[in-house]
Amino acid sequence: MATQIFVNLPVKDLFRSVEFFTKLGYRFNQQFTDENATCMIVGENIYVMLLVEPFFQTLTKKEIVDATKSTEAIICLSADSREQVDEMISKAVNAGGTITREPEDHGYMYGHGYQDLDGHLWEVMYMDPSTVMPEQPVAEASIR
Repeated sequence: MATQIFVNLPVKDLFRSVEFFTKLGYRFNQQFTDENATCMIVGENIYVMLLVEPFFQTLTKKEIVDATKSTEAIICLSADSREQVDEMISKAVNAGGTITREPEDHGYMYGHGYQDLDGHLWEVMYMDPSTVMPEQPVAEASIR
């Protein structure tokens, strides 16, 4: 089954958010863009819907988290190299984002993180493909 992932994030200023993520190299699907929302293309089947807060609020009865004060999620994306990790973090900072933690180098895995203009946390990581084990099924009992 082909799966697409849509992450929905509330934003205060849609234009400002689009400008920020455009500087990071992301593109947007104009078919799903209006004054309330836009569809940011992250990968072949991965999209981030940036939704202005009043519109986002129509999707939930819960209070919207102020991501500058609380963490609702950390969105982690992979990169093809360590250099690509550093390049993305540099682009984020130059576009107005802030570093959330220093880079972590575990030899086989390298990662770094930033906070976007609305306080959402993003991680970018590279994992050496030669160190990744083939997918192993997990027994249901082992996750209880």
